[in-house]
Amino acid sequence: MNIQKLDKKYILPTYARADVEFVRGENATLFDVNEKKYIDFTSGIGVVSVGHANERVSKALCEQVTKLTHTSNLYYIAPQALAAQKVVEASGYDMQCFFANSGAEANEGAIKIVRKHGERDGKIKRYKIITLNHSFHGRTITTVKATGQEAMHNYFGPFPDGFVYAEGLDEIESLLDNHTAAVMIELIQGEGGVEPQNREKVQKLAELLKKREIPLIVDEVQTGAYRVGEFTASQAYGIEPEIITLAKGVGGGVPVGIVMTTLKNVLQAGDHGSTFGGNFLSSRAVCEVVDILNEKKTSGDLEITSLLFNKALQNFYNKYKDIFTQKVGIGMMCGLRVKDADTLSQIINVARDNGVMVLKAGRNTLRFLPPLTITKEEIDEGFKALNTTMSQL
Repeated sequence: MNIQKLDKKYILPTYARADVEFVRGENATLFDVNEKKYIDFTSGIGVVSVGHANERVSKALCEQVTKLTHTSNLYYIAPQALAAQKVVEASGYDMQCFFANSGAEANEGAIKIVRKHGERDGKIKRYKIITLNHSFHGRTITTVKATGQEAMHNYFGPFPDGFVYAEGLDEIESLLDNHTAAVMIELIQGEGGVEPQNREKVQKLAELLKKREIPLIVDEVQTGAYRVGEFTASQAYGIEPEIITLAKGVGGGVPVGIVMTTLKNVLQAGDHGSTFGGNFLSSRAVCEVVDILNEKKTSGDLEITSLLFNKALQNFYNKYKDIFTQKVGIGMMCGLRVKDADTLSQIINVARDNGVMVLKAGRNTLRFLPPLTITKEEIDEGFKALNTTMSQL
């Protein structure tokens, strides 16, 4: 069977696929159809947080499949309630959850919450949502418009009204008015180039918004689930948002999106919903992934892994400062600025040929999102392949 021919015939060409087909994985290691080995520094764009084919997650999913996968949200779902408890307790915030299937859907849910919350006094319609330039919030019509990248708005309008873009955190205050429903930010812009926000500016903004009674939405689709050391980047930044959105790593490979919010009484029955969101299968995955990562955090393994990876990345950066201009990121969400786009593309392609997977992000950034369970041996092998790559450019 020629999978590439089938793909080209039956799949819409929305992805520029690399010429590789993976068939199995073990933690941070992938194998293709020819049994060629690759070290995965991408974790499926930040998704496979506890590694490929994690034994505990696999066992939990198999066990759940033999009982129930889905009944709908018209009935109580035990693993969904447990998953919500685990996520909220890991965050340290007093919140409730809504379960969806993706980061875009989580952000849609957040937008609906603040739009309804914006009509709380019945006099002024608070509908405006301020986001940042270079942000990325999803691929639906609404979340594409929330994304502060003009190139992504081509062809797909007209869009829902009410989104305003700030050049940076400093500009947000000047854009606030009586119609502002919320401010929505990523604490580390992922698709925008692994760009961390300034901690003091974030805390100042959060304080200002609380005084103005304007909700803060923090999009943690990529930064959540211990990617930056704490369960949420919001904890690491020392702020208490009204809404946090999660996806990617919190499901460990099973599609899931979560809206967490302190605004517990805004949405009522019928205001929002999801057929698949938080079903038995996906929420069981969340339970197991959060348990595994909590254990890694408590034991200190998570910090050790992050230190090992960042030390190796720093050494790699120091060795090739003629090509890389800056090391950026926090925890296990890292990047290297590359001198030009052509060199970046070459690195990614040649690295893949040499058996290591890395990513591109905006602003000419080589992005690293390894599984949080990656071993020292896998780190060493991956950077060995990257060194080989650099010698071949």
